[in-house]
Amino acid sequence: MQRQVLLMTTLLPALLVGTGCPGPGEERGRQDSAVQLHINVSGSLQNPAWSPDSAELLFTVFRGGYNRGSADLLVVNTSTTATRVLVSDGSGNINLPGASWNPVTNQVVFASTRPPHDEVFVIDADANPGTEQRITSREGLVAYEPSLSPDGRWVVFESHVLDMEDNGVITKFRMDGTGSFIPLTDADTDCRQPNWSPQGDLIVYQRVVEQQWDLWVMNSDGTNHRLVTTGPGDKTDASFSPDGQRIIYSADQGELDGANLFVIPVAGGAPARVTHQDGYDGAPSWSPDGTRIAFESSPGDPDDYGGTTLWVIDAP
Repeated sequence: MQRQVLLMTTLLPALLVGTGCPGPGEERGRQDSAVQLHINVSGSLQNPAWSPDSAELLFTVFRGGYNRGSADLLVVNTSTTATRVLVSDGSGNINLPGASWNPVTNQVVFASTRPPHDEVFVIDADANPGTEQRITSREGLVAYEPSLSPDGRWVVFESHVLDMEDNGVITKFRMDGTGSFIPLTDADTDCRQPNWSPQGDLIVYQRVVEQQWDLWVMNSDGTNHRLVTTGPGDKTDASFSPDGQRIIYSADQGELDGANLFVIPVAGGAPARVTHQDGYDGAPSWSPDGTRIAFESSPGDPDDYGGTTLWVIDAP
């Protein structure tokens, strides 16, 4: 408890001074210590992913509302809330929470809807818009939601047949473009949102069975698939803690009005609730220094509120 109080004391002035904003737990009637990042950007702010030094956040801003319209990639300094544009070309450029920003290569991986269809791209984290490079290129297949291996040599992503949204296949490919595309899940299942563990040995993903999404992990070579979450409700948006021992995710647990954030050991077990509000919390990322979790949030259905804003909370 003392560590939490000290962290919030150092974090609050940077986020709230000069904004006229209430303190943690007061905004929108939250029952937790989450703090909003007041970012001067129009649109729906989504999918935060931490920089390797835990000082900045990469995020997607959808200009037309929640998951609507063109989308750009921006970077915000969590101490000053100063922002810079990383990718913007009028198409949909979208990063995945979790392992999008690589600590070895200092590259950011993302998916883009630019013609002819969705593919995986990469850009240096300190580069200017327009310098991104395409990594995947396959006729008749699209690539969504990429995540980078800790050494920066591999990308894992969700693959679909063009114009089909079902039967997502988790696929692995070398960042240098050599070798073949390696499917890690079966084509007769629907698996999505892969995220690499910081140690590189595991990949977490979500799989739908009987109309319910649950979280699974597998070895990074595609072996030893095992179920992590159980119980009612959809579990989505999973990424790892820095030590690779826990998974942070979004779920309604079959009983909440909206999704909140939960943590569960990689081996499974009872989840611990991290956020407490009546609306929606999703797309969480754990800071590499282990102290904070960033996420997107809305007081209710994001479609009814014009999208989401970005928040941070002390890690459990």
